[in-house]
Amino acid sequence: MKKLLIILISLLLIYWVATLIVPSIIEKGNNPVKNLPPYEVSEEALSLFNSLEFVADLHCDALLWGRDLTKKSDYGHVDFPRMQEGNVALQVFTIVSKSPKGQNMDANSTDAQDNITLLNIAQGRPISNWFSLMNRTLHQSEKLQEFGNDFNEQFIFIKSKEDLNKLIQARKTDRNVIGGLLGIEGAHALEGKLENLEKAYEAGVRLIGPMHFFDNEMGGSAHGMSGDGLTDFGKQVIKRMNELNMIIDLAHVSPKMYDDILDFSEKPVMVSHTGIRAVVNSPRNLSDEQIKKIAAKGGILGIAFFDMVVGDDEIKGIVASMKRVKNLVGIEHVALGSDYDGSVAVPFDITGFPIIVEALLREGFTEDEIRAIMGENVKRFLMDIL
Repeated sequence: MKKLLIILISLLLIYWVATLIVPSIIEKGNNPVKNLPPYEVSEEALSLFNSLEFVADLHCDALLWGRDLTKKSDYGHVDFPRMQEGNVALQVFTIVSKSPKGQNMDANSTDAQDNITLLNIAQGRPISNWFSLMNRTLHQSEKLQEFGNDFNEQFIFIKSKEDLNKLIQARKTDRNVIGGLLGIEGAHALEGKLENLEKAYEAGVRLIGPMHFFDNEMGGSAHGMSGDGLTDFGKQVIKRMNELNMIIDLAHVSPKMYDDILDFSEKPVMVSHTGIRAVVNSPRNLSDEQIKKIAAKGGILGIAFFDMVVGDDEIKGIVASMKRVKNLVGIEHVALGSDYDGSVAVPFDITGFPIIVEALLREGFTEDEIRAIMGENVKRFLMDIL
């Protein structure tokens, strides 16, 4: 009996240590920052950046990793203190519920082994999460709410136009007030049930990207096997999202799906994190025709920060992508869509946004255009949709 007790205690200690250490090791390996802060820019760029009233980024997967976002970390890309330090008003936090083993840009099977199951176990998340995509989604939703509640009344969970206006007004007197909007990356999280969309909405989700790296009940992924368009279930989801004033995110959808949703949705849509095919030719990126279609619908495009979509010189590629969109359809459709904490290496963390301002100034963008890109376009879009 004594030996059994010792074994049980030993196993519990191993599990406890593993849940503390293993997740951070995994994240450090998956979310590196190529250039660590602090970041230096010209006085002109820093002055302009500090004058920005509303800086917003459209995509971040920080909720996946289990970090306490109320604490400043020296790894990963985003947390609340670094948002404050970086003058960031709004971050869209997205929920990743499943990721296929061998994930790639070209072709992933729906039946591939799921990476997130093992991550949930290593993180010590509830057993109910281990085999339910919807439970994982609701758990991450609850975590964002908990972080917000614990952040000294300086975090606003954006669920409505009223919440967004509250954030805008609060930041006029206190730049430490920040906001987060919650999204889902991949509608496989709904498990093919429309009632789960209602559950997600009640949990605070206001944005859904129908696809991630594989096909699901809504249709085809740009990196899936079928290339399918919008299914009947997909149409039900889009219709209900329109009714609930939820935001549709076309990142990762197949070309057929892209066109189907634009035709079917009664409201503007966005692409939260993407590259431009004219800059980097990848199935992950948008063609000029796709850019024109989303602009005609009144949508916005968040330009991602990692090399697979913007090229090896990320800063140059980010600006080139923004310039391409500007020249094609106008500056009002350009936004930031970093893909922070999304298992990618980035050139700087969320405190490094002044680097983008400096690069845009060098390329001849005006102050008004820079303000639009850095957040004003997102503010306008959300005010129209929520």
